[in-house]
Amino acid sequence: MHFLYPYFLWALTAISIPVIIHLFQFRKFKKIYFTNVRLLKEIKDETTNRNKLKHLLILLSRILAVSALVFAFAQPFIPQGDSVKSGLNHVSVFVDNSFSMSAGRNDIPLLDYAKDKARAVINAYTDRDKFQIITNDFEGKHQRFVSREDALNFIDDIELTPNVHTIDQVINRQSQLFSTVADNKICYIISDFQKSILPAEAIKDTTIEINFLPVQTSQLSNVSIDSVWFDGPVPFINQMNKLIIRTKNNSNRPVEQVKISFSKDGQEKPVSVRDLDAGASVTDTVSVSVSQSGWHQGVVKVTDYPILFDNDYYIAFHVPDTIKTLMISASAPSRYMDALFKGIKNLSLSNQNINQLQYQQFPDYDLIIINDLVQITSGLASEIKHYMQNGGKVLLFPGKSADLNSYNGFFGTIGTGRLDKINKNVRDVSGVNTDEFIFSDVFLKSSHNLKLPKVQLSYDVINSMNSGVERILTFRDGGTFLSKNKVGDGLLYMCTAPLDNEVNDLVLNAEIFVPMVYKIAISGTKQKTISHTITNHIVFETDNMRKTGDFTYKVKNENSEFIPGQMPKGNKMVLDLNAQIKKSGFYDLLLDDRQVGKLAFNYNRKESDLTIYEEKELVSLEASNPKIKVIGEVLQADITNAISEKDNGIVLWKWFVILALIFLATETLLIRLLK
Repeated sequence: MHFLYPYFLWALTAISIPVIIHLFQFRKFKKIYFTNVRLLKEIKDETTNRNKLKHLLILLSRILAVSALVFAFAQPFIPQGDSVKSGLNHVSVFVDNSFSMSAGRNDIPLLDYAKDKARAVINAYTDRDKFQIITNDFEGKHQRFVSREDALNFIDDIELTPNVHTIDQVINRQSQLFSTVADNKICYIISDFQKSILPAEAIKDTTIEINFLPVQTSQLSNVSIDSVWFDGPVPFINQMNKLIIRTKNNSNRPVEQVKISFSKDGQEKPVSVRDLDAGASVTDTVSVSVSQSGWHQGVVKVTDYPILFDNDYYIAFHVPDTIKTLMISASAPSRYMDALFKGIKNLSLSNQNINQLQYQQFPDYDLIIINDLVQITSGLASEIKHYMQNGGKVLLFPGKSADLNSYNGFFGTIGTGRLDKINKNVRDVSGVNTDEFIFSDVFLKSSHNLKLPKVQLSYDVINSMNSGVERILTFRDGGTFLSKNKVGDGLLYMCTAPLDNEVNDLVLNAEIFVPMVYKIAISGTKQKTISHTITNHIVFETDNMRKTGDFTYKVKNENSEFIPGQMPKGNKMVLDLNAQIKKSGFYDLLLDDRQVGKLAFNYNRKESDLTIYEEKELVSLEASNPKIKVIGEVLQADITNAISEKDNGIVLWKWFVILALIFLATETLLIRLLK
């Protein structure tokens, strides 16, 4: 047994007071004279023995009462841990307010239970202690210690949020504030402890005492729209654009008759009705036909209850009106290329001679074709490199009399393979890479009768080990006819033979030439972003919308409007939305109050997996890390006492007060009843 205030034990000297009273009888006796004292003597002996016993019992009661009071003031306790806290406590309480806490227990949301537990934790400490309340929002106002009253007010204001952080991120956040103090550092994590936010290896040794308070309900089933994307870089007008939908069963039991639907621009149509095995994911393909260019919005929906936040998935996509192409030539424009672009709606072609280039117009084009140049000048090489690094696409056909030094100098600056030597042998194209986007969906089936290009003049290519080249069309002898290289955010497509039909009959093979140029024009290095996940830090790039002078971007929906952070990057602008987006749905992107884009935001799907660490599993974490304590459901019933015993051991002062009252009552009974 230990004492919180051992100096009070000096008060045990007060035991001498009842002893002194017992030794010195301050009662005055009165003499009475009797004629016969024989009978009085016998009575006196009997009464004296009784009085001695009575006085000894009263003395014992008084000594025990005084001792019990002294021990009560010294506050004895039995330690439960390695040490007992003394001094000021700095207490940080994390309340999990993510969407998984909307699940109910006895028709009451888990968040309400969590807030009640947080209040109980705060009330278990004194007014002198300092408190931090932290949530998944990671708000600046919560990154400081406050009084008990302010902490309770913060708890009242907690609401569900789309933001979610892992437990180690929360503890790191708490540690930042704890680093400013030297007293007792105690943190409480009140959560449902999903496995997605608490990896078993995430909690490391720390100087902070970590207390887990699980607030959980029985395992629920939850089906969510996990992700949505187009099967191609960009949806195109009057085409059957394939939209891929992935649906996931996040529970450990099968679900039946899950209805999935898709609406575009307000028109809804069913997609499928699915039975999903436990933990299974399935994909559906929807053909999206768009008859008008511009921005479009869609919503994929799944019918599921009771978890609702991940039932809708919002997408916003842009269908270009025209794919603009620039062809740079040293001679007259190619009549074959002109005919191809005139025959395909929504594709346009402009021609510029090598001697009359307008470099400032390069960012306005989706594709630049370089054809039949004798050499690539340093100025052109620099501008083309900058164009590709910012997402542009280039299709290069070398000249019949190409200056290999200038070409290879350009290839060296962008880190691709180089042209080795001219090859005047007749070579047949025999291999088509149908796994690559350019020819992925061009042919219904492979045909031995498919006519492929033949060349009388071409260039051999030497590719470096780390060039990342992808071969699209190959010669029968294993050489490369058409290849693709990634350069920055852009692409370089290089044909090893000139476009001139005298040495290359590619332009005469419409089944290869037409889809090749068309698919290159609409290709991209990566999928266009059709949705964003709501986090505390949303950053994205505009699509060639930067302009000179003063301008302002805004993000707006029907309920709010704000100006995001803006940072130029090439001909684009990087927008930082910080933590401004709180609700899923559609938002307009405005440039000087003119709509230039549409944005779709969805809640984080990390919360969709409701698999939790049960209390017994958390206890195993406690066994592996002495700094972790688990306050389970039983202890939470009397959380104030549980925290007191955790910090101060088993407190005994209340029992000593009760004993003091018992001894005082015994003294009173002895005085009144024992005659």
